[in-house]
Amino acid sequence: MGKTVAVVLAGCGVYDGSEIHESSAVLVHLSREGAQAEIYAPDVDQMHVVDHVKGQPTQEKRNVLVESARIARGNIKDLAKLDVKGLDALIIPGGFGVAKNLSTWATQGKNCIVSKEVEDILKAFHAAKKPIGLCCISPVLAAKIFPGCELTVGHDTPCEQWPYAKTAETMKELGCKHVNKNVTEIHVDVKNKLVTTSAFMCNAPIHEIYDGIGKMVREVVRLA
Repeated sequence: MGKTVAVVLAGCGVYDGSEIHESSAVLVHLSREGAQAEIYAPDVDQMHVVDHVKGQPTQEKRNVLVESARIARGNIKDLAKLDVKGLDALIIPGGFGVAKNLSTWATQGKNCIVSKEVEDILKAFHAAKKPIGLCCISPVLAAKIFPGCELTVGHDTPCEQWPYAKTAETMKELGCKHVNKNVTEIHVDVKNKLVTTSAFMCNAPIHEIYDGIGKMVREVVRLA
């Protein structure tokens, strides 16, 4: 029997939701591994809505579940209905929605609050010793919830290729071990069953981001 993997989305669009290419890559690689994706999102309002042409917030209001349904082609469930018992693993793609709609990382950094619903689900998978895959900015959720865990968001020294490298330093301040990895690589925290990769934390060709996510998905499925 193929594995059933929960994929939690945070909206639709890099600046205010889930990163669409990362989300799609996760779903493609799960399909390739013979795993079934069950897609979830919280039924809450987005922190704000960003015009992706101008890169500026607008006055609109949008719902995270409704927007995530665009990526899921309508086949999505309210995160409140997620039952860990029927699932083998969890994957959360990146995008600023993780830092805005699933947590307050975007405004509060290491002092952020992870939404109770998301925190409870991460803790439930962890307690059940089921693997958790995180890419791009989403490893910050684990950094906040699982002190001492091992993660990667790429490199820890800012440069043109790694513009968000300060995130790694902030994660270290939370007591986590950050492991520098290139965009096509993953890090596996064996003890905590956490699999992470940097994805769009790196300015890299999109196929390299896709390949890194593929390695993350394969390892999550293997550990499930």
